[in-house]
Amino acid sequence: METKVKKPAAKPAVKETKKDTWEYKNRLYTLKGEATPLTFRIPSKCQWWDEENKEMRNIRYCTNQKSPFQEEQSDPAILGQIVFRDGALSVKREDVVLQKILSIYHSGLNKYYEEEKPEEQAADQVDYINMELDAMNAARDIDIDKAEAILRVEIGSAVRDMSSKELKRDLLVMARRNPAGFLELLEDENVELRNFGIKAVEENLIGLSQDQRTFNWKSSGRKLMTIPFDENPYSALAAWFKTDEGVEVYKTITKKLK
Repeated sequence: METKVKKPAAKPAVKETKKDTWEYKNRLYTLKGEATPLTFRIPSKCQWWDEENKEMRNIRYCTNQKSPFQEEQSDPAILGQIVFRDGALSVKREDVVLQKILSIYHSGLNKYYEEEKPEEQAADQVDYINMELDAMNAARDIDIDKAEAILRVEIGSAVRDMSSKELKRDLLVMARRNPAGFLELLEDENVELRNFGIKAVEENLIGLSQDQRTFNWKSSGRKLMTIPFDENPYSALAAWFKTDEGVEVYKTITKKLK
């Protein structure tokens, strides 16, 4: 006689509980921009796109509810007001619903207001200060020709009449005021070639046509190159100097500039 083996009963599926990662702390929200009205009210209701469930959900701030989602709220629901006073709104750690609405769900976040995040702001400030130091150190150690090339982008032909001390001073000021822009120009391999081309024009060795479409030899009027449509003339000239024909012109101009 065949003996039937009884299969063990399947264990009921355990529902996974999502870990609460919310950080319970007092939070400060401030209005964006320079204006700080005495009071500024934002809507207590809005909609939020739920990416996980691919649906739009209604958000509602109610002072007697434990959820910001309207479908999870029960009656009676007491609608609260969200008011910034003197440009700021401080929310205590106990008011989790309002904090989540302001920090995650509200459509006005980063549009009308932002959450103050001291640690992130401090990290950003440290990064900026380090970038500023890098720019200032590079500006201090840069050679005078490179300094002139970078400054010419900033102030134009006025660099012609500046002494080396003035060039260094203005370069340090530029590096301090706009470190990102300075470092970008420092890494731009064409900035010196653009400066070279501008100097050649200033010394009347080559000329730029009135319609800014061609460069020509000033002495003979012979065309050197045609500037591609919608491109900066001196950027195009810098790129052309790297071509076989352009290298020969570059060498000729270099001899005449000495």
